[in-house]
Amino acid sequence: MDLSNILAISGKPDLNELVSRTKTGAIVMNLVSGQKFPVFSSNSISQLSEIRMFTTEDEKPLEEIFQNAYTLLEGKPTDFDPKKADSKVLFDLLAKVLPNYDAERVHASDAKKLFSWYNILLSAGKLTPTEEEKTEETAEAAEKLSAPKQAAPKHAATPKQAAPKATTQAKSAPKRTTTAKKAI
Repeated sequence: MDLSNILAISGKPDLNELVSRTKTGAIVMNLVSGQKFPVFSSNSISQLSEIRMFTTEDEKPLEEIFQNAYTLLEGKPTDFDPKKADSKVLFDLLAKVLPNYDAERVHASDAKKLFSWYNILLSAGKLTPTEEEKTEETAEAAEKLSAPKQAAPKHAATPKQAAPKATTQAKSAPKRTTTAKKAI
């Protein structure tokens, strides 16, 4: 799952995908309606890959939170409409998805955005694991199942020889040769 091209634009209710960049901004496509429109550098634009949520220890990126929600909900959308849901329902689900969220700094509006964005990304097919993530997961599972192996002895590193430094000498300006015409 790569969220680097998914944008949240202030004043726009849905998420958008970056289509191309222009001199003065970008062309984006709405993930819900599929409509393309320009955004300018004067708009407040945030990449989802850069947004994080507060936890009691540190901050968690949305990508990890969406991945947790995807596995918890088994790849299905939420059972409720996040925009109309009660804050108790939102925080109950958030506690399951992100158990150590900071209750003082995470507000109900943050949880509403999180789960409405999750539903939008899920319906647009942006939350499905990529092939690399699938191979990483299977490799990790196979590594856990295999017996621990002894570490191979490390070979002594051979020192690298430094390449000789180039010496440059200051070049003098070329002599100017002009022929002057003699007056008759």
